[in-house]
Amino acid sequence: MADGRLPIAERLAACEAVFAEVGLPLIVRITPFTRPAELDAQLESRGLRSFDDTRVMVLGELGRLAARPIAHGITITAIGAHAFARRVGGFRGSPLAQQQAQAERLINSPVPFSAYELREDGETVACGQFAREGELVGLYDVFTAPAARGRGLAGVLCRHLLVEAQAQGARHAYLQVEGDNHAARAVYHRLGFTDGYAYHYRTRDPSAA
Repeated sequence: MADGRLPIAERLAACEAVFAEVGLPLIVRITPFTRPAELDAQLESRGLRSFDDTRVMVLGELGRLAARPIAHGITITAIGAHAFARRVGGFRGSPLAQQQAQAERLINSPVPFSAYELREDGETVACGQFAREGELVGLYDVFTAPAARGRGLAGVLCRHLLVEAQAQGARHAYLQVEGDNHAARAVYHRLGFTDGYAYHYRTRDPSAA
């Protein structure tokens, strides 16, 4: 990826004009691979604020992760796209339209997904899914009900997902998590994940999350 020849201000204005034509604000994603290297500082100096600090975490070798016995009263069961979208959407408080849209995305994804729910004494208290491409697997939508947090259930579920993915041929894993979600990051660190890289976004739009 080359730095480009036009001044950053000129490129930024051109991009903002294109987005404005379709009624959208310009949002720029900044990663360690962004070029030119000073783009983040340049955008900040022009009033584009930063949001959604995110960590990409990686687990280099799944073979080091072994299955563990699951406590009495806990079950982990595979579920379909619509059921999963309802579970995670319910935990997040997502409207029905968003739940249906997520189910359709899962069904139509070119990368097959495997979704699971964790029940405690018959009640669904956590869910998560993984998508595997060859030897690489990504964990997505790992969510624990607020009332059930802090009891290690997310770790139990994630270990199960990773062991299942390993049985299907995965050797390496990754996930994305908010940089300030310290509880989730602690769970992933205990499973052996380490930080791969960080990214964030910049925009002028005051309504962006």
